[in-house]
Amino acid sequence: MLILEPYIFKEFSEIVLGFSTKYGRDYIPPFYFNLSLSVDDDRGKVINNRNQFFGSLGISPGNAAFQKQVHGDNITYVTAPGHSGESDSMITAKKGIALCISTADCTAVFIYDIRRKIVAAVHSGCRGTHKRITEKTVRKLKSDFNCNPGDLFVYLGPSINQVNYEVGKDVAELFDSGYLNTSDGKFFLDVSSANYDMLINEGIPPCQIQQSSLCSFEYIELFHSYRRDGKRSGRSLGIIAMKEPDE
Repeated sequence: MLILEPYIFKEFSEIVLGFSTKYGRDYIPPFYFNLSLSVDDDRGKVINNRNQFFGSLGISPGNAAFQKQVHGDNITYVTAPGHSGESDSMITAKKGIALCISTADCTAVFIYDIRRKIVAAVHSGCRGTHKRITEKTVRKLKSDFNCNPGDLFVYLGPSINQVNYEVGKDVAELFDSGYLNTSDGKFFLDVSSANYDMLINEGIPPCQIQQSSLCSFEYIELFHSYRRDGKRSGRSLGIIAMKEPDE
């Protein structure tokens, strides 16, 4: 099994963060090591994959918190594991709960407040990015939890890079030209950078943000990609959790 564990949280022993890839014990096409129950994969296999993934990170599957991702800007405060309803961002101050983001091209954003001991997990595709879900999450951390941007550390996970993400004119018109490349009448959108800039504009120091440069579309052997594989694409899970005191 291959799990990405970003360096940005390595100094914080109380944090668990992992991002799954297509590599697992069950590396069988078309879905490979898929962790989503929303694709046409065998449910039993997905549950087994999840158990392996969470177990390798020292997390009980029963402590995972999921949301129904709807490409919106709703933010849920999570106090218990399980399904938290429809939203694209979750926040918790409770230790032991693993916030889960499912992706297959979209940008996943994971935030940790080292002083307030709060974590957040954000799912931000082009629609969520247009609705500024990452910015709204940081602002909610500030307003509701008195978080200081200087205390926030962030990881932006692998997602589809601009060179591979062609969008229609209707979508392109929703974004600042700085996030667009135009070639032969085609528009290519940089979703990850738009989310990165939201973090910077909210006052988070650049040295406290790790932005993955890995492209989910380009690295065929490594990542799931809906843009590349369509309905035959599995999903990765990214999780963030604060360890229980006795762990």
